[in-house]
Amino acid sequence: MLDETLLDDPDALARVDRRGLLRGAAEAGARVRTAARHAAEAGVTELNPEGRPRSIMVAGPGTASAGVADLVAALAGASAPVARLHSTGVAAAAGAYRWTLPGWAGSVDLLLITTTDGSEPGLALLAEQAYRRGVTVAAVAPERSPLAEAVTGTHGLVVPMAVAPHELTDEEAQEASPAALWALLTPLLALLDRVGLVSAPADALQRIADRLDRTAERCGPAVATYGNPAKTLAAELADTLPLVWTEGALAAPVGRRFATVLAELAGRPAFAAELPEALAAHRVLLAGDFAGGADPDDFFRDRVDEAQALHARVVLLRDRPAGGLTAAPAARELALSHDTTISELEPEDTTADNGNGTSTGDDPTAPGTGPAAPGNGPAGESPAAPGPGSGTVRDGATDLEGLAELLAITDFAAVYLALTSRLHTT
Repeated sequence: MLDETLLDDPDALARVDRRGLLRGAAEAGARVRTAARHAAEAGVTELNPEGRPRSIMVAGPGTASAGVADLVAALAGASAPVARLHSTGVAAAAGAYRWTLPGWAGSVDLLLITTTDGSEPGLALLAEQAYRRGVTVAAVAPERSPLAEAVTGTHGLVVPMAVAPHELTDEEAQEASPAALWALLTPLLALLDRVGLVSAPADALQRIADRLDRTAERCGPAVATYGNPAKTLAAELADTLPLVWTEGALAAPVGRRFATVLAELAGRPAFAAELPEALAAHRVLLAGDFAGGADPDDFFRDRVDEAQALHARVVLLRDRPAGGLTAAPAARELALSHDTTISELEPEDTTADNGNGTSTGDDPTAPGTGPAAPGNGPAGESPAAPGPGSGTVRDGATDLEGLAELLAITDFAAVYLALTSRLHTT
């Protein structure tokens, strides 16, 4: 159960935030700048590759590395296939993880290794295997870690992971920090820019950092709930079963990450699916015991000592749809028909006068649901968008900037849910 009195008490939030989650979320922009500098110092921006790799493989343990692999796949789009190498092993421990290259991997492929720990012997073995087969290896790992030394020894490229001076060194704290994702992803964006798969030059990375800073200002603990999109979303998700529906190639990995961090940080089960398939995949959840109006027992029974039943709530994360096509009206109609409330977020339109492009609300009948997002026209009239990862300016913001904003808001929301739940306050 969420303790709403904590949401607007910054001092109390600071006291329960023993793992520095809010500070990690607030420092995401700074982490991007540091990681970009590390990439430049490691020589990434000076690379002159002969051509694009045939395919990209991404390996690494934990939530942050999984998120990086998902985002790289979305950003690369059709430019090159991206495969995440899943680990095997007998336990979730650095010494137990093992990875294996697929049989087809060879000299025209690129292996990206990401880890917030760096002590996994399985990753060092993977780097050695890649070297023997001629696969190009690039890694982002803590400086002077065993993995960094192993990759350097096999003639691969290593970028030291960006960390804050105050940051805890244990693996759990690193993985739980929202900044860990950006510490691992940013050097890879710079690398993929050099090989021609993603448009992410130095100025684009700076704009991402600036957008993360602005979003942190809007979502920080000192900002009251009514004007704070992350606190508002956290309050709306209290005692609910979140159904995270996404629209757009770049919103999809954000939704999957949001569902993952809700479980990992806040102990909250959540389901993520992409529109329009989500309408069929989650229809039964809306119609069953989790429906908004579901109450199969006697209305007048004594509920004082009973745990509150979870009811579904839809969270719609939207990238601006290509060609003006959108399933959002159908999503709202389905939620309304089952008395299910809906929250909506989409990237800020930086050309709008009031500069607040995030919308959350309770009315499932209204296009945009809640305060209208600037630049939102009637359903079906959204401006056309370029392909993922193009970096092309649209409505004053790049694809990467919009992606960063959605990630920041959902990360902050998950942190607020974690800090205000009984899981962390009792």
